[in-house]
Amino acid sequence: MAFSYTIRDQFAMHYVTFTVHQWVDVFTREEYVDILINSIQYCQENKGLKIYCWVIMTNHCHLILGSDKIPLSDIIRDLRKFTSKAIYKAIENNPRESRKRWLLWLLKKEENIWFWEHGYHGEEIYSKDFLASKIRYIHMNPVRAGIVEKEEEYINSSCGEFYGLRKSKIELSPL
Repeated sequence: MAFSYTIRDQFAMHYVTFTVHQWVDVFTREEYVDILINSIQYCQENKGLKIYCWVIMTNHCHLILGSDKIPLSDIIRDLRKFTSKAIYKAIENNPRESRKRWLLWLLKKEENIWFWEHGYHGEEIYSKDFLASKIRYIHMNPVRAGIVEKEEEYINSSCGEFYGLRKSKIELSPL
């Protein structure tokens, strides 16, 4: 069920979740993950987006983020709008996509692309303990899903950098 979250402090750190419409496993294909990552990187370079922690699962993503330039709700709106169109087009143009017809049908409503569920779950980070609990939750998501045994093994996450094993695919802002 989708619900609306309103960011009150546009420049505070927030925990957010974006869910693919109908919880469809789109991010099983690395080319679609790359579109989301590249879009996040664009927002970091051009809009002041700060990423502190992240994970991209098969059908949703969790981020701890903030902004020091543009209101966070504007960045999120633009990011979701752009990635909706870009990933839909990538599905449309992917000759190796075995689920193409089904995905294109499912991710469209009345001629409009409906990639992300309406709204997004968000919470302002209000304490160090709350931040630590959200970081643990984000990094343990692939373990709880049965994808990996250890959180640091999951590539599409900031966990490897937190553990000093590898550089994150998305540049992390200092906590």
